[in-house]
Amino acid sequence: MYVEGNPKSKKELKALVSEGRAYIFSPGPFPAKQNGREFVEGPHYPQPHRWYAQVEVEGGKIVKVVS
Repeated sequence: MYVEGNPKSKKELKALVSEGRAYIFSPGPFPAKQNGREFVEGPHYPQPHRWYAQVEVEGGKIVKVVS
């Protein structure tokens, strides 16, 4: 699962969440959860993933970075 906006670090992810602009998506056949906890990673492929995070999602929007 990835985050729209392609944050390059977890710090950038947290900034997107605080601005209310962090949305989760899945590029593959398995859909991202629209509500609940989910794991995300970044930056997007083909760049190597440098960070992973567990997030709270409400309506497809990330509302909190758990860890």
